[in-house]
Amino acid sequence: MTIDTLRRCILHVVVLSPALLAGCASFSTARNPAAVQALAPTGKLRVGLYPGTPTSIIGDPTSGNAKGVGFDLGRELAQRAGVPFEPILFTKNAEVLAAAKAGSVDMVFTNATPTRRNDLDFSPAVLQVEQGYLVPAGSPIRALDQLDRAAVRVGVSEGSTSEATLSREFRNATVVRTASLKAAIDMLAVGKLEAFATNKATLFEMSDELPGSRVLDGRWGLESFAIGIPKGREAALPLVSAFVGEAKANGAVARAVERAGLRGTLSTD
Repeated sequence: MTIDTLRRCILHVVVLSPALLAGCASFSTARNPAAVQALAPTGKLRVGLYPGTPTSIIGDPTSGNAKGVGFDLGRELAQRAGVPFEPILFTKNAEVLAAAKAGSVDMVFTNATPTRRNDLDFSPAVLQVEQGYLVPAGSPIRALDQLDRAAVRVGVSEGSTSEATLSREFRNATVVRTASLKAAIDMLAVGKLEAFATNKATLFEMSDELPGSRVLDGRWGLESFAIGIPKGREAALPLVSAFVGEAKANGAVARAVERAGLRGTLSTD
């Protein structure tokens, strides 16, 4: 690396701190045109995101102040591939996944469940996040084993891992689909839900918007987040997997987590 390049890298990190992958030449794998074409067939990387969670995106991407692990890694992957970055926002994760399945977005950052692997190909795991519950102010619920009871309504995002899992496991509590994270916060606030279930990164973010609410101690599961791409684009997987491996090794993922304020994570190393 030349002195001029090093200076540009230092300026990039100091002035543009949201660009997480420190070192302008940090990725060692040579760019493969066939892999780039498979990853971004329209000539730009369309990244599917949904607002309100630090695993995806918080803030307006047009403002210059947006953050989120999915948003940041998508931007850096676009830079790695040498194509423009296009964040595309949806109301909820189910819509993101549907767009990825249809091929109308090129990348998602989501829980890599066996069911989702039917529609998407995934990179190695990037990070794990605990799954838990948020309860509103004044709730008598203090522990996880108090949830599965009659008259307890537990909100879940439609099409989420929480919906699929808790609909099977609960015997007494009622699982209630919510249209968005904002709708879930409103329902908790007015007593239409006794709890909301999802990963703790999202729960802590929701709790900040709902005074007096609490994320319960303990967990009922783990979400393993990875980069997903549409089926039929296997030629892009080596590029994506190399990107993930180096981003974890050089601390870029950790910086993304810190910048997003993501809580409840576990290392996959």
